[in-house]
Amino acid sequence: MSANVDAFQHSKPQIVTLRNKMVVIEDKRYSADYHDPEKRSIANAIQVFFNDGSGTEKGEIEYPTGHRERRKEGMSVLEEKFRQSLATRFPPSQCQTIYDLCKDAGKLTSTPVNRLMDLLVF
Repeated sequence: MSANVDAFQHSKPQIVTLRNKMVVIEDKRYSADYHDPEKRSIANAIQVFFNDGSGTEKGEIEYPTGHRERRKEGMSVLEEKFRQSLATRFPPSQCQTIYDLCKDAGKLTSTPVNRLMDLLVF
């Protein structure tokens, strides 16, 4: 485990507590569909059980947002996630500059590495 992950765990004991309550069970169909070159599914599911014995319905998704089967649908979600991530590290004008550069593949590939690195430093 990396030092950053380890440090995060110690600063967030409620995450460790929650993780210790989880049970992960492999669904062999998910694994097979992931390795099938025709599907390349990234299926996953979750179901929550409460102390009183009740639980949620099993939520399952075969192709999450961003998967090649949902690329068009997921692009706006991924772009917004990228914008939000940038906003956690850079001032608005720098966020916009980075975002605009990344949206233009030709411009991005012709940008010298040192210029790109300069943009990614606050």
